[in-house]
Amino acid sequence: MNLNYKSYCEKMRKIADLNFASAVLGWDQEVYMPVGSSDARAQQLGTLAGIAHELFTAPELGELLSLLEKDESLSPEEKLNIKKSSKDYKDKKKYTNEFVIELSRCTSEAFQAWDYARKNNDYNHFAPSLQKLIVLKQKETELLGYTSHPYDALLDQFEPGMTTVKLEKLFSEVKSALVPFVKEIVAKKPVDDSFLKQNYDSDKQWNFGIELLKNMNFDFNIGRQDISSHPFTTSFSSKDVRVTTRINVNDLREMIWSCIHEGGHALYEQGLPESQYGLPWGEASSLAVHESQSRIWENNVGRSLAYWKYHYADLQKIFPENLLNISLELFYKSINKVEPSFIRTAADELTYHFHIMIRYEMEKGIIEGSIPVNEIPKQWNAKYKEYLGIDVPTDALGVLQDIHWSHGGFGYFPTYSLGSFYAAQYFACAKKNIPGLLELIEKGDYKLLLDWLRKNIHVHGRLYTAEELCERITGETLQFKYFFEYAKEKFGNI
Repeated sequence: MNLNYKSYCEKMRKIADLNFASAVLGWDQEVYMPVGSSDARAQQLGTLAGIAHELFTAPELGELLSLLEKDESLSPEEKLNIKKSSKDYKDKKKYTNEFVIELSRCTSEAFQAWDYARKNNDYNHFAPSLQKLIVLKQKETELLGYTSHPYDALLDQFEPGMTTVKLEKLFSEVKSALVPFVKEIVAKKPVDDSFLKQNYDSDKQWNFGIELLKNMNFDFNIGRQDISSHPFTTSFSSKDVRVTTRINVNDLREMIWSCIHEGGHALYEQGLPESQYGLPWGEASSLAVHESQSRIWENNVGRSLAYWKYHYADLQKIFPENLLNISLELFYKSINKVEPSFIRTAADELTYHFHIMIRYEMEKGIIEGSIPVNEIPKQWNAKYKEYLGIDVPTDALGVLQDIHWSHGGFGYFPTYSLGSFYAAQYFACAKKNIPGLLELIEKGDYKLLLDWLRKNIHVHGRLYTAEELCERITGETLQFKYFFEYAKEKFGNI
């Protein structure tokens, strides 16, 4: 191996070790850490973030990257690694070490404040921490720089190349197509899904969720699942991937689709090339591509009739008192019921994107300064009335429901809709490439689908942008029409 490239790999992996050590502490903070330990944990995370930033912005790494950018002996993949790392280096150089440490401490403290506020329906408890984070994120946009709108700087951190101009165009398509389609569906007699909201034993739910993950081929030898207040996936390498779920004893849906959704994220992480640990090639392409992997499993597979033709009998055996007299057809219609609701993570496939548009518009206003912290709940509730026609009764069911702002994740939410649209386009392509895919799903056999995703998406890591990857796989850039055609076929039949 080229000696300079070898040195680059060693430096990047040392930085990755520090970042993943921080990720372990972050995972513990959300899963097992005692409530009173938050101050010490915030300090520990801040220290590690500062050390990792110092190493990544060291002049020695910059000089090494400059040399490697001119090195023609590198392979095409090695050149792409250097290109991506050079961009990351230039971006990180824009941050001071003090800013990185302060942002890490602030997000750690904000998570604890948010967790308490959500459980106690007390937005005012979270507001001061949120205000600090917003000020830091606004400062971050200035550090990074932008051309059109400050929110673009944050979008680019999660979805390289995405801008507010592109999102406005996409969401205008969503509004013109989905709004009337949803109104048409909601006007019809709603299916009675009350059986899903009866009492379901938490231990039995947990065990069923584990079986679903195993059936998806999630490797428990290099992964695990736990409980958290907000389901998430994290990884410390492709050989250590963690997922969490949330169980509601009065709503079976939360656990099932949390497991399948996070399982899709986890399969992506487990499929990234192990040999590229710490390098761009060993990282996910983007947040939208990551979300496409969770959505393809959660919705295109996990909410399909084919999927439940295989799994429903087992679920009936586990909960006979609730489901024995419920037909597969009624169950399928109920899990795909279209209905305006308060909670994003529990929303149906169609109204889900209204939840995302609301958050996008809120974040854009917050970052540009047109929505002050004390006005956030009021404006949030007004948008829910406008888009979904519902009155939000509490902040716990409203502005406090998501964990993202407590992590400083401004710019993240749009990737959820983008991911769903990529998923529909990928799944349409997979059906063409895998003969009898739906029949395989009916048999509980997902191996060929997972192999297709590994070959076409996972193995490439971050070598390609989301748009490049989509065009490489499907022959087109992202097209909303695939999602809408999928929606019309599915919900038209229901």
